[in-house]
Amino acid sequence: MKSKISWLVLFISQILLLSACSFGQREMQQEESESVTKPSVESKVVAKDLTIPWSIQKVDDCFYVTQRTGGIVEITEGKKSVIKTNLSKALSGRPEAGLLGFVLHPDFKSNQLAFAYYTYDDGGDPYNRVVVLKRTDKQWSEEKILIDRIPGGQYHQGGRLEIGPDRKLYITTGDATKQDKAQDLTYLGGKILRMDLDGGMPADNPFEDSYVYSYGHRNPQGLAWNQDEVLYDTEHGPNGYDEINRIKAGNNYGWPKITGDEKGESLISPLAHSGEPSWAPSGADFWNDDLVFASLAGQSVKRFDTETNEVSELLTGFGRVRDVLVEGDTLYFVSNNTDGRGIPRENDDKLYEVDMNSLMNEE
Repeated sequence: MKSKISWLVLFISQILLLSACSFGQREMQQEESESVTKPSVESKVVAKDLTIPWSIQKVDDCFYVTQRTGGIVEITEGKKSVIKTNLSKALSGRPEAGLLGFVLHPDFKSNQLAFAYYTYDDGGDPYNRVVVLKRTDKQWSEEKILIDRIPGGQYHQGGRLEIGPDRKLYITTGDATKQDKAQDLTYLGGKILRMDLDGGMPADNPFEDSYVYSYGHRNPQGLAWNQDEVLYDTEHGPNGYDEINRIKAGNNYGWPKITGDEKGESLISPLAHSGEPSWAPSGADFWNDDLVFASLAGQSVKRFDTETNEVSELLTGFGRVRDVLVEGDTLYFVSNNTDGRGIPRENDDKLYEVDMNSLMNEE
């Protein structure tokens, strides 16, 4: 009898435990789901069924979107094609790794060249490299390695590529979770790098015989220049404390010595930071004088006012946002709900289009 009672108590307790767990899980999912089912503005879906999209480029009426799992999606007049990307190394399957940054050559229309940043494994260790890709009739092919063995890790790959007003290629690299190395000028991780488009080292880089343009970064993923050609970045901080920085050649942005409002001699504190909770900022662009940037954990597109240094939400309701592109008064952005950290909706992920003036009217 005693054993039966014990068994019954155990059975009931297990049922209650499972019910509590299920309830908590449903509650969490509902809360996250609500944030991706009520868009705050009218939007147009340019493309759907993307797989962990990472970077957006556009020439005339054609979009080019990298997918972290491989392949470059080309979208023209609503028609989507996934173009094979022939890389010399297999993509790493680690979290935050894969085919990341992508930027078209300024002369793309005539030379069909682009630049890509991707993660691969070698001897059990992850590395990142920047390569030149060429678009042929059937695929993108790796033509040349510009820089290799950028440190990778289980997390913090960096990965953003942009071409500046000076026609130089800028590259963000993460600290690969080796935080102290972000202060080491001989270590390529935790930096913003700058190079000529052919891979050469610019003579006016701040450190002799080095691609390093700035250092002391944790995991920068957004780069954008304003109308005065001033460079800004967005980067992930530790447990929140994500940053927006004005980037100048040779500056030390402090990681891991300072975070948030902390200060240090010869260290540059951020113009703004998230505190807690995290924004998890990614791709960035400028609309007039405002820095517009993607927010993953913050599940929004945010705006940074460069005059007041204030950050506000520009739009919400689409889930995790990985990259943004501004063309005139039109904002394009990609959701990232299929990256394993979000809750995908039907036909996620998507490339969206929103009129910026309608956003201002909403405010």
